[in-house]
Formats: sequence, structure tokens, C-alpha cells
Amino acid sequence: MSERILFRSGEALVVAGQAVTAAEPEVIIGELDGPVGTALATLTGDQVKGHTRVFAILNTDIQVRPLTLMVSKVTVKDERYTNILMGTVQAAIANGVLDAVRAGYIPRERANELGIIVSVWLHPQITSVKDLDHAALFDIHREAMLKAIRKAMSNQPDIDWLLENQDKIVHKYHQMGLDGKI
Repeated sequence: MSERILFRSGEALVVAGQAVTAAEPEVIIGELDGPVGTALATLTGDQVKGHTRVFAILNTDIQVRPLTLMVSKVTVKDERYTNILMGTVQAAIANGVLDAVRAGYIPRERANELGIIVSVWLHPQITSVKDLDHAALFDIHREAMLKAIRKAMSNQPDIDWLLENQDKIVHKYHQMGLDGKI
């Protein structure tokens, strides 16, 4: 019997290309018969206006495994935002999940037993970009999802690294002034 995967968490930040295309997924991964499965079912059935939860899909009727539920960190108020989030980004997240299975971060034989909840951040100003590079947006979110899953499944950063580096790391926005500059 393999080790239980009750609750793992991870996050990643990938910044490349246009400033508004940055990806910062936060993931929770666990068995469907545990707390993550309960949370998945609850979130799916408890929809909130502006924060609709959707499954990660490759296309309109092709859901990925492990079951992955996307939750927007930003209130969705605009049809273009919805189309980007539930189009390019949704497909990228789905592909990132499959990349994680292919890479061995998620055991293939456990794909039907695990669930993932991903909090998705998409810059609110993305709708104002006239020539949005959807290919780059896709690649950035796919890479970030794979990275977040890898970190979750390997418990990274580990406590030893955190304790060793605690005083060397300053949060990017900690010292930001009101003018938005560090």
C-alpha cells in the first residue's frame, strides 16, 4: 500500500512576457476520501457570484485526472476576463496537471484517487491588453501549475531550508511604498 496523501500544499510564481501574464497558482492536493475531497465537493456545490469554480479541462468535455477544481482569486466581472480564465488559463492548468503526472510528481496509479484545488490568480488588467499573447499566457500558467504541484508533492520548501534562509528573504511587496515602487 502506498503512502497516504491527505493534504499537500504548494505555490509558484512564474513571470515572463507581458507583465499581466504572470501566474501564481496555489494548490492543495489530497485523496478524494479525505479533507481535500470534502473541500472539492463543498466548493463545487457552493458557487459564489464572481468566483465560479470550474474543473480544469483540456476541452469542453475532457476533464483531467486528478480531478482539479479552479477557484479564481480575483472577482470575475467581465466577459473577456471570463473567456481568458476559462479558456487559455483553464487549458494551461489542465495541461500542467497532466505534465505533473507524466513527470512522476503525481503517481499515475493514484490519478483517480487524488484531487487538486487550485487558486488561480489572473491579473485584473489582462482584459485591457490589446494584443494579448495567448500562447505565452498558456505556457506561463502551465509551467506555474507544474511547479506548484512539484513543490506540493515534495513538501518544498522544507523547514530546514526555510529556517536557514528566513532572514535572507524579503517579501517582494513588504517594502513597497504607496507609489508602487520599492
